[in-house]
Amino acid sequence: SNSPQSIDISVEQWSDTFGRVHTASNQVYILDTNFSMWNYFPRTRRIWIYLPRSYSTDLNRRYPVVYAHDGQNLFDVSTSFSGEWGIDESLDTLSQELIVIGIDNGGSERINELTPFSNTNYGGGQADNYLNFIVEKLRPYINSHFRTKPERENTAILGSSLGGLCSFYAAVRHEDTFGLIGVFSPSFWFTNDIYTYVQNHRFKNSPPRLYFVGGQLESSTMISDIQRMVNLLKNTTKEYRDDKNQLTMIVAADGQHQEWFWKREFPNSIKWLFPLS
Repeated sequence: SNSPQSIDISVEQWSDTFGRVHTASNQVYILDTNFSMWNYFPRTRRIWIYLPRSYSTDLNRRYPVVYAHDGQNLFDVSTSFSGEWGIDESLDTLSQELIVIGIDNGGSERINELTPFSNTNYGGGQADNYLNFIVEKLRPYINSHFRTKPERENTAILGSSLGGLCSFYAAVRHEDTFGLIGVFSPSFWFTNDIYTYVQNHRFKNSPPRLYFVGGQLESSTMISDIQRMVNLLKNTTKEYRDDKNQLTMIVAADGQHQEWFWKREFPNSIKWLFPLS
C-alpha cells in the first residue's frame, strides 16, 4: 500500500510487550522470534529491527533500510557469540537516520545460507535461497509494515566475513534491489567461483555502490582477495573504474577478523553509503 503507515505501532507499548533486551538501545525491538522462512527454508528465524528516534514522532517521514546478517551480533552483547557491533548506539549518534533489519544467522546452517557457491571442505552454496527469502518475503513485509524508502538507492545490505561474501554476492545477483553494499572482511577464500561469477556479469546502468573494508591483521590473503575483486570490478565495469563514489576500499593496518573492528568501521561505512545531502 502507498499509505504512509499500514499499521499503527505504539513504540512504547511494543517495548513493554517484548521486554527490553540487555545492551540493546531503546530503538531496538525483536520484530519476530520465529519469522517463517518458508518456502525458502523449512525453518524460522529471529528478526530484529532498529527504528530511528524520529520514527515515532515524525509520522510522515520515510527511511532508508539496511539489511544486516548475523543479527545476534548487531545490537545486543547478551545474544552475540563474539561481541556486538553496537549498530544501535552508532546510529543513535550519527546524523543518518535509517531503519536496520537484523537477520539472525542460522547457527549450524550459517555456512549454507551465507555462501553462494559450495566449498569442497565446508559445503554451503544456498545463498540464493537465503537472499530470495530477504528480497521476496522479508523485504515486502518490512515495506508494508514500516515507513520505508523502498527504492534500490535507499536499500542497503551489509555483513562481515561470510556475511560480507553474501552481501557482495547480493550486489551482483540482486542489483535491482540493493543499491548500497557494505562488505566487511569478506570470505572470498571460500570459493573461487565468486570471481568467475563477477567476471561473467555485466551490471546494468549505475551499479550498486560498494564499500569494502578489511584489516591487515586478518588472514594473510584478506587484503589481496579484496584487491583482486576490486581490480576485477574496475576491469569489467566503467563506473567502478571512473567514479570513486561508486566503489571504495578501506584497508586498516590494525584490523582483525573480530566484532570490535567491524563495530569501529561501521559508522564510516554508513557515512559513505548514505552521504548527507
